[in-house]
Amino acid sequence: MRLPTVDELLANVRVVALPMRTRFRGLDVRETMLIASPLGRWGEFASFPEYDDAESASWLSCAIEQAWNQLPSIEERPVFRDVVRTNATLPAVDAADVALVLERFGDFRTVKVKVAEPGQVLADDIGRVRAAREFVGAAGRVRIDANGGWNVDEAEHAIRALEQFDIEYVEQPCTSVDELYEIRTRVHGLGISIAADESVRKAADPVAVARAGAADILVIKVAPLGGVRRALNIIDEAGLPVVVSSALESSIGLGASFDLAMRIEHLDYDCGIATNVLFEQDITPEPANFAIFTATPGIVDEKTAEELRVSPEREQWWRDRAVRCLALL
Repeated sequence: MRLPTVDELLANVRVVALPMRTRFRGLDVRETMLIASPLGRWGEFASFPEYDDAESASWLSCAIEQAWNQLPSIEERPVFRDVVRTNATLPAVDAADVALVLERFGDFRTVKVKVAEPGQVLADDIGRVRAAREFVGAAGRVRIDANGGWNVDEAEHAIRALEQFDIEYVEQPCTSVDELYEIRTRVHGLGISIAADESVRKAADPVAVARAGAADILVIKVAPLGGVRRALNIIDEAGLPVVVSSALESSIGLGASFDLAMRIEHLDYDCGIATNVLFEQDITPEPANFAIFTATPGIVDEKTAEELRVSPEREQWWRDRAVRCLALL
């Protein structure tokens, strides 16, 4: 990858705070840095503020790949589709609020339900998943995401309690690869697959979870993995079915996820790249269609960017961070 200089990287940036409709991942506001190259293309550097520079550098690599148009050519990586089916993402809301949240996603067939939220109990999860199943009906698909919030015994108990709702798969029920292997072994007879997310995107060896037989499905998030090229290489090496999912980016960053999804030959699961609906405001003039993701103009709406601009102190924090991360690439 050709890297820009510091001056090139920072010549045309916007740092914005996107307000969330519902608290998600403990956030009410999502800060992100949008970077334009001299080509007029935008990329997104959206590493969460608590991540250190070493982890955040991969996110910057993805933004550079996107903005400086260093994506694989058609000859290198064929494009298999120009439309990607997506899932709705349901935060850990009360069961009574499920329909209100899901209605915002339009026409979809799959919903991912957040469970194991700190401060909540299994009864909250059961109520939320039941409401999601009722919303999508018998023909819909319901998957759950625990973000590593359970130990093995808790995970088994919860999965057996939620089995009645015809669960497509359980994403990251436990934290470690060994725990994932154990819970996969315990629930194998239920016909419920185990998907790995954090064990891929936060691991020094993203393929270790596949090599250990600890997951049936990999959740692939392009920004934390360093871009489309690296994500495709990981998919090739792992040899498992994948789901492309967002890392809570704006429509600019979601464009990189779409670029990845177009290039995956076998994409059997609806992708979690419609998360821009979770924002009160997006940053592009024409936000992506939620239920079926298609290419949208990757252009920052300047009026919205000015409205959502962070304080000068926060903008400088992001600029300094980007410079440090660039030095690590």
